[in-house]
Amino acid sequence: MIRKITGKLCDLHDQEAAIEIGAFEYQVLIPEFVRRHLQTKLDQEVTLMTIQYLDGNPQKGRLTPRLVGFLHRAEREFFELICQVDGVGVRKALQAMVRPVQEVATSIEEQDIKQLSTLPGIGPAVAERIVAKLRRKMAKFALLVDQTENGDPREDQDVLSEGFQALLALGHSQQDAREKIERASESSKKKFKSVEDLLQQIYSQQRPEDD
Repeated sequence: MIRKITGKLCDLHDQEAAIEIGAFEYQVLIPEFVRRHLQTKLDQEVTLMTIQYLDGNPQKGRLTPRLVGFLHRAEREFFELICQVDGVGVRKALQAMVRPVQEVATSIEEQDIKQLSTLPGIGPAVAERIVAKLRRKMAKFALLVDQTENGDPREDQDVLSEGFQALLALGHSQQDAREKIERASESSKKKFKSVEDLLQQIYSQQRPEDD
């Protein structure tokens, strides 16, 4: 199972990136939000977190191994969850993911069927199934900060998710907790090493308002 690939981005199309590693060139399928990030990185070294699956009709014996690539492990995890919903699958999920994971996860968490139905290939019936299966699993992804200032994926998503749960336990609403964490993430130039660091950043931002 290939879970990560690093090499030179030598070509980029609508849903496909070509990654050159030594004498080999690998085809990696990508959703639209990943393509937008990669379009400025041609001929540069990139790293994609990948899943591997078999594409084709097993009854006819025509199965082709394929890779799907993402910028961050959390994006890969989100994609795998979406693919588990009845009526979705890898190809439909690739077509649908035109917006960042954070936005789609927030729509699922808020049970926004109308917004989800605007994704390519996702009608109201599929959107309802996605919400029913996944809405309680979306807090981590709704808090996802896709990139740092220099364009590299952040790796402190577990801390953000735990911080979200801590704020809920302190009596904050889901929307208030999410907004506080988003503001703290945007203002911080470094990763949060612990929930305590995150909460300190959140409440330090509030002090001027309380004075």
